[in-house]
Amino acid sequence: MDAIAGVKTYLEKIISDPQLEGMKALLLDADTKSVISMVMSQSHILQREVFLVEQLDATHEPMLHLKAAVFVRPTARNVELLRRELKAPKYGRYHLFFSNILPVEALEKIAEADEKEVVMQIQEYYADYLAVNDSLFDFGLHNSIQLSVKMPTALPGGGLLSTATAGVLTTDPIDKTKMTPPQLFQRSVEGLLSVLLSMKKKPTIRYAKGSEVAEKLAREVSARMQLEQDGLFDFRRPEVTPLVYVLDRKDDPVTPLLTQWCYQAMVHELLGLHENRVDLRDAPNVRKDMTELVLSSTSDEFFAQHVHANFGDLGMAVKQLVDKYQAQTQTHENIQSIDDMQRFLENYPAFRSQSVTVSKHVTLMGELARRVEVDGLMDVSQLEQELACGDDHNAHFRDVVAKLKDAQVKPINKLRLAILYALRYEMHSSVQLKTVKELLA
Repeated sequence: MDAIAGVKTYLEKIISDPQLEGMKALLLDADTKSVISMVMSQSHILQREVFLVEQLDATHEPMLHLKAAVFVRPTARNVELLRRELKAPKYGRYHLFFSNILPVEALEKIAEADEKEVVMQIQEYYADYLAVNDSLFDFGLHNSIQLSVKMPTALPGGGLLSTATAGVLTTDPIDKTKMTPPQLFQRSVEGLLSVLLSMKKKPTIRYAKGSEVAEKLAREVSARMQLEQDGLFDFRRPEVTPLVYVLDRKDDPVTPLLTQWCYQAMVHELLGLHENRVDLRDAPNVRKDMTELVLSSTSDEFFAQHVHANFGDLGMAVKQLVDKYQAQTQTHENIQSIDDMQRFLENYPAFRSQSVTVSKHVTLMGELARRVEVDGLMDVSQLEQELACGDDHNAHFRDVVAKLKDAQVKPINKLRLAILYALRYEMHSSVQLKTVKELLA
């Protein structure tokens, strides 16, 4: 499984399509824009003669000399935007690529709107997910945890959660933070189907016993695989049948409450990592050119090698990176001949790139170290581990109370400790939840 390779393969097919040879425009929606930004740089896209990248609903003067490659999700809103676009074309030719299964109903609507016959092709390229790492993908959903709390019984438009959802156009809101539970569920189904199609897998699906949402998601995906026509899931059977195991977050509430100590996880939790971008504008003593950083395993070899390195090993790796860079800097400073100058100029792009990489990781490491010290995370993490693995109520209660009274400990970390205590000792005869709640107030 390689999520990044799966997405990149489809994107390369789009921008390198023989029918799109020459200067072209790439029209996206908010979702596919994020999909592309996670795995492909703007400079790479420009190398494929992409003259313009913009959203499908953007307004501008006609550019009939350009071809348009449209890559969007098959949603009701996008289909309507395409219908308007095709009735008054701003480009000479349109090549339509959808990131997931396009219902027949939507295909008919597009065909009806193409009165000027400017649509050259319509393809389904299954890249309807955010490829974070080669073995990690995301659907960009907010508040999906609510599915574990209350399972929706209806889909957008009033349909029941059943196999009848095949062929229904999605009605996602523009603001993803306002998705309803039925929309979150439907998006999860569509995203998982896209992943399976891009990996060319027809798996056996298992789900966590006792979880209603896990069971319904598993059954819905399984039913959709059986219902889809044109042999979409008729892949060659491998020797070992792939397995998808649907888990419910509420079955393990402890893990996300623990402080993370691996590079990518620490950046995500302490600094914020959104679509491979880190915002350090509020961090003190950070150079202006380092306030917004890209942290991607596809464009950063050091990050790819140390994405799961623990905090201690990461510090050593960053030091080695700096030492190597300093050694090369001294070599470049020793320019005494024309040949030395030529070698320096030949190596300058790589040297400059390495300079940016070193500065980026030194900046991130410095800010992580500052947050660990300022927030007292070493002590907090130690208590978290003791609560998760130990069994000493009186000692744990005493330590939790001390942390809840400690002004250095951030409110969010106090809350996590309180929840861990409640989870660990909820059935204990001496549990002091009332006291813990009062200290949190």
